Amino acid sequence: MNASDNEKIGYRKPPKATQFKKGQSGNPGGRPKGRPNFAAELEKALRETVGITENGRRRTISKLEAAATQLANKAASGDLQAIHLLAILEPAEERPGEATAPRPATMKPAEDATLKLLRKLCPERYKNSDK
Repeated sequence: MNASDNEKIGYRKPPKATQFKKGQSGNPGGRPKGRPNFAAELEKALRETVGITENGRRRTISKLEAAATQLANKAASGDLQAIHLLAILEPAEERPGEATAPRPATMKPAEDATLKLLRKLCPERYKNSDK
């Protein structure tokens, strides 16, 4: 019996022959350096420009600006999904130097913003939900 016959093999104890050697990576190729991640690709796509016609005039804006305009228009027309998305995105936006109102510990910031927006849009329906 040599030393390799003596070692236990089982759950979380693979045979020494199949383990990575010292200094050897499990993913030697890995992600190539300089390869953009999803956030970088998304930012690049949102900065691309598109041509739009507004009030009979042609102008060029970024895709981000076009998406924000469409989202605001849908929310203004009463689309609840757009309203909820705006309520989620608004608190995520950091504004330096602006003090934020304290929120109840039980309510998430997105829920709080959604409720405020709903109170503003439908005051007769949400008049009893003061806090």
